[in-house]
Amino acid sequence: MPLIRSSKTMCLLTVLVVALVAPAPAAELRPDTAAAFDRYLRAIETQHADDLRNGHFLIIDRLPEAARGETYARLRQGHIYIEQLHTKEDDRPIPIPGGLVHHWAGVIFMPGVALSQVLAILQDYDNHMNIYKPDVRRSKLLEHNGNEFKVYLQFYRKSIVTVVINANFDVYYTMPGPTRALAQAYSTRIAEVENPDKPNARELPVGNDHGYLWRLDNFWRVEEKDGGTYLQVESVGLTRTVPAILAWLINPLVKNIPRTVLSNLLNATRRAVAGSTGTASSIPSRAARESSASPLTGY
Repeated sequence: MPLIRSSKTMCLLTVLVVALVAPAPAAELRPDTAAAFDRYLRAIETQHADDLRNGHFLIIDRLPEAARGETYARLRQGHIYIEQLHTKEDDRPIPIPGGLVHHWAGVIFMPGVALSQVLAILQDYDNHMNIYKPDVRRSKLLEHNGNEFKVYLQFYRKSIVTVVINANFDVYYTMPGPTRALAQAYSTRIAEVENPDKPNARELPVGNDHGYLWRLDNFWRVEEKDGGTYLQVESVGLTRTVPAILAWLINPLVKNIPRTVLSNLLNATRRAVAGSTGTASSIPSRAARESSASPLTGY
């Protein structure tokens, strides 16, 4: 009997693996899905305005005093703070029919670094393919007018399947004070690349693809204080929903991938800033970060 049950389990796992590795069926970005995401985005922008009025420039400023102090101390030791967010409207969740929102924020601290040095890296868009590889394979500054930028990036991610995305962004920078900067990056076009790196590579129709990424908006906050500069990125993505039969297997990946990408993004920025300034970077090992992780603060 144990052998029979084991065989059945292996068969089930084989079926699931085949289902996951095989190309996902086409999915269409419905108008009500896009409208719901825009509604979610407006709620985020309202939250941002409230935060600024309440003196909460970084997301960790929302934490209770004791947790906030501990978190700032850990950041100055080189740790990364990462938190999954769920923005509400009038204290109620915002439903996204036909789609999933992936909303995460992360913060790092770079000692001995000025705000201007961080902005120089963030705005070096032609070089993002080198700074953020392998997650970014191509990058190009398309237009630049004052504090406004139009940017092209090609994203690459290999997990269960290989996904390549061409994305265009409008980016807006503002300086709410001499030691603070904000950047809002809104995706204006996202197209999945079918058969990447092959002679028959082509873009699938926008919004009518596999649904791996339909929208991506990033909000950056940079603050110089405590003898260095804090960098925060808040990422909000929209993808298709996960089939219910596979949710138990896919959901952990859905949660892990944004966290990993965010961690890579912040660490790559820190390394690039350190390389451009000659500043020593204090980054503890992954094992050290995980051994001292605190679910309460999102580490």
